[in-house]
Formats: sequence, structure tokens, C-alpha cells
Amino acid sequence: MTVFAPDSLELNRKLPLWYQVSQSLRASILGRAREAPLRLPTEEQLAEHYGVSVLTMRQALKELETEGLISRHRRRGTFIEPDVRRGAPVRLLGSVDAIVAQQSGDVTTLLGHGPVPVPPELAEYFPGLSEVISFRRLRCDRTSGEPSNWAENLLPAEVAERLDPADLKRWPMTKILRDRAGVTVTRIANTVQARLADPQTTQLLDVPLLSPILHCTGIAYDEKDRAVDVVRIHYRGDRFSFAVSVDAAPQ
Repeated sequence: MTVFAPDSLELNRKLPLWYQVSQSLRASILGRAREAPLRLPTEEQLAEHYGVSVLTMRQALKELETEGLISRHRRRGTFIEPDVRRGAPVRLLGSVDAIVAQQSGDVTTLLGHGPVPVPPELAEYFPGLSEVISFRRLRCDRTSGEPSNWAENLLPAEVAERLDPADLKRWPMTKILRDRAGVTVTRIANTVQARLADPQTTQLLDVPLLSPILHCTGIAYDEKDRAVDVVRIHYRGDRFSFAVSVDAAPQ
């Protein structure tokens, strides 16, 4: 059977190899001709093609499988999903410290906290739980005093009970979890969308109804890959943009 031929890749030793391989293969898949074969080479062939170990290749393929770009079948091989969306979201790497730095600097007001039902759209992150603890905060610009964003953090009760609400007025939740509550945050997955302001956001951010809002959902995971914090942040569209800087220095 004819197999798909991915593009070559020049590796950057500053980034995880599996990430670079997954994104290179991802670009090859999304940019392929429609008549191109759907079957990928074997793990060993792909590892040799990219110059990485089979273990690294497996991790890269797992990322693409999670994203829904490929399917893997024992004894049959790995195949590109024929109806894969060409607009599938790009995953970008950063650091926990970068997230903490981005969230710092504003004046924060604690709007309230307490138990709430798990939102149906977030139930997958809190398996077996019907209730979580909600912390709602409003952030304002330190100089002008204007509201810039409001956020709701949802945490399992066993994690929330380690927090001191007073800390929420001083530091971002990520820093509190890591440095005060003893939670090992290993990764944060962020999704950013453009939305229109609902009545609650209109009131808190002092913007007209249906104004553009930058809506960010962030899921923080611990060392056992459990969600320890799901935050939904509503940014004023006239004050924030989403920017990405890519190191393109010669290798």
C-alpha cells in the first residue's frame, strides 16, 4: 500500500523533540493534496525520517491522535482521518512562569467563592464530581482603575480547601496552587475564542452589551494529569490581543 510522505524537519534543540515532530507532521497532513495517500509510514520509518527515537515518535503521534488528525489501528497501521478539519487548532508551548507573569500586575477584587454545580461543558475535566468550588475575581488596571478582565476558577474541593482566599487578591491562581497550596502544575492547556459580551460581562467590565470579548479557557493539570483548576477569563476586546512569538533563528 502506498503511504503518505511527510515533509522533512530541521530540529531546534531548544524545544521538545516530540512537539516539533508533531507540529511538522501536523502541517504536512493539513497541507497535503486531497488525493494523497491516507496511510502513514510505520513508527520506525517516521522516527528514522525525523531523526528521533521511536519513543519520541510515539509521543508525537499520540498528540496528533488526541487532536483527531490520525487514527491508529493495531496490525493495520496509522491513518490520516479523511475528513480532518483544515482549521484544526494549533497547539503552542509556553511555560507556567510565563502564564504567572501574564496574569500579574492588575488590582484584583475577589467577587465571591463557594460551591457550584459542575458546568456540563466542563464535566470531562471533573470526572465523578457533581460540584466544584468557584472563585470569581475582577481585575482592574493598576493605573487607570478600569476593569480589564474577570475570571472564574473552578477547582475540586480537595484542592480548593488548601487555598487562602486572601491570597487571591494578591497573586494569580497558578502561583497560589504551585507556591502556596503545594500543587505540582505540570502543564496548562489554553483555548482562546472571540465572543460577544453577555449581561454579566457587560456589567463587570463596563462595556456595551454584545461588545467583542476575548474568552480564554485554561485547564491546569498536575503530575497525574488530573485537572486541578479550570479557569474561564473574559478579557475586554479593546484592551487585549493574542500574540505569539516564534524563534526562527538559524539552526
